[in-house]
Amino acid sequence: MKTECFELEVRDRVAHLRLSRADKRNSMIPAFWSELPSLIDEIQADGDVRAIVLSSTGPHFSSGMDVSVFAGSSSTGGDSKAETDDERLQQSLRERQRAIRFRDTVKRLQHSFTVLEQARIPVLAAIQGGCIGAGVDLASACDMRYATQDAFFTIYETNLAMTADVGTFPRICKLMPDGLVRELAYTGRKLSASEALQCGLVNCLYDTQEEMVEAVMTIAGEIAQKAPMAVHGCKQMILHARDHSVADTLDYVAVWNAAFFQQAEVMEAMLAGKEQRAGNFMPLPEVSAEDDSIEMP
Repeated sequence: MKTECFELEVRDRVAHLRLSRADKRNSMIPAFWSELPSLIDEIQADGDVRAIVLSSTGPHFSSGMDVSVFAGSSSTGGDSKAETDDERLQQSLRERQRAIRFRDTVKRLQHSFTVLEQARIPVLAAIQGGCIGAGVDLASACDMRYATQDAFFTIYETNLAMTADVGTFPRICKLMPDGLVRELAYTGRKLSASEALQCGLVNCLYDTQEEMVEAVMTIAGEIAQKAPMAVHGCKQMILHARDHSVADTLDYVAVWNAAFFQQAEVMEAMLAGKEQRAGNFMPLPEVSAEDDSIEMP
């Protein structure tokens, strides 16, 4: 698909998705919010792709949401000079609908990042420079985060008299100590790369963007060598454990393996290890948006 905000390359079962508006610091214009979920759906629909690397271009990962996103939903859309009764009625209606229209917009934006969290394959973020506002929402929805030494993270919405609403708090509160999240949210200050590493928000730091992307692509390549169904199961269990009790997750993983455990995959993994070769594993099934048929086991 032709895109305005991204570049996509797929090689060796790893999809490399790059934010491509470096001249605008990769701000998230309206097209971004429809392109991202469409691209993720396209990538994961191919059962042969086993990992996604999300990186960026230019000096900054992303400056966050572009103000144009809320141009329509933040205003009433009415004409202050409405003269007829019908015009005044329509203006009044739009004003009363403003809150629910705004909520619908926010829910749509939230979904654009939730697709990363719910993707059936891992998503690895490679972050350089500023990761600001909605950039934090984007990064926190990924499975793992890696950064350059000059990277920084800012819950910037507070500085604009707003409360971050596209996914920061539901996710970052599970990734970092509560007190530190509160400090960042209340003050709107920058979290340096070294602090992000220390508190566990990022996995590793690199001196340059080139070194980081190369290393993250290598990690993604290692993931791509594993049995896709096993990795998919790991992601499902980790997400479930995050949001449920130990007892609930123990039950869930037991049911999961009862349904999806494949002895042939285990035997292939053991044989591949013994022979020191890549395993010939079952790919995830392809997903077709046009195929609405029901396939019985």
